[in-house]
Amino acid sequence: MENRTARLTLLIDPTKKQIFEEICARRDITSSQVIRQMIRDYVQQYGTPEQLARIPIHE
Repeated sequence: MENRTARLTLLIDPTKKQIFEEICARRDITSSQVIRQMIRDYVQQYGTPEQLARIPIHE
């Protein structure tokens, strides 16, 4: 996990949020863990080589 963190605030439909949290609970994973993984995947897929080079190796 990253040494330092930053907060990301987003707006989401309340029903989708509830369903998302139910699914996360059923999988025994936090919503934050799922979102961090989604962001990592997105960055890996769409980041430029220069951007990817800035990501710490241990991540």
